[in-house]
Amino acid sequence: MSEVSGGAGLKRDQVREYLRELVESLTPGDPVPSERTLCARLGVSRPTLRAGVDDLVGAGLLVREHGRGMFVAPARIVQELAPAGGPEPAFTVPRAAGSWTSRVLEFTPLPAGAAIGRKLRLSPAAGVLRVALLRLVDGEPMAIEHLHVPAELVPGLSPADLEGGDFYELLAAHGVRVHEAVQAIEPTVVSEREARVLSVPPLSPALRFERLTTDATGRPVEYVHSLYRGDRYRIVSRISLAAPSPTAPGGPRHHPGIPPGDLTTRATVTTGDIQPVL
Repeated sequence: MSEVSGGAGLKRDQVREYLRELVESLTPGDPVPSERTLCARLGVSRPTLRAGVDDLVGAGLLVREHGRGMFVAPARIVQELAPAGGPEPAFTVPRAAGSWTSRVLEFTPLPAGAAIGRKLRLSPAAGVLRVALLRLVDGEPMAIEHLHVPAELVPGLSPADLEGGDFYELLAAHGVRVHEAVQAIEPTVVSEREARVLSVPPLSPALRFERLTTDATGRPVEYVHSLYRGDRYRIVSRISLAAPSPTAPGGPRHHPGIPPGDLTTRATVTTGDIQPVL
């Protein structure tokens, strides 16, 4: 694309599409031509170009650095949701291609209370351990995780344990083996306090995860709600479209992004690997 034409809205769309194609041709951290160069290349005004750039900055594809210019944003982290079954275990723990570390922000034993007690099927007076963790990838803040676990399951657990090891391995060391988790994901925005912790502007887009984990007996062993940066985290689903079993119970169901009736199976999904988008 060497020149764009049409009304202001159309020009902005064309600028945005050109910038997307440019970003796809580069790698994370690469510089992007200056606004003056892009305006001359595309034949548009500075305000029109900036509007298109703002769209890509908001989408997490470009970053502006004061005094340095524009750059392709760091690669996003992708969490793949894959059908259960086959050689993989029913419950898998996310693993990242980057270097994931944890920093304990809060570590407090306290009574479960009514809300957490209901989720963990505990008396409101029962003891739970409430932990807030900052999750980092290659040293950059990625997520805030709020963990609630029955205190009796993890006697002697310390903040250093959580910063230096995998939580499910820690549970296993206490004789608790996770078996299944139900996880919900919804879009949200970060508060001012969360923005400071994650090093993003207030009201930035985010993904809220809520997960209840049980052991083989169905006993709840963990309740977590987490906030992941929307500009760096992406969910990918792998969906089987094989023909249904003629004896499968229930009628057709709608799945987001797929027209009603097009999805012919009722596959469940489990957490798969986390990988950077290149």
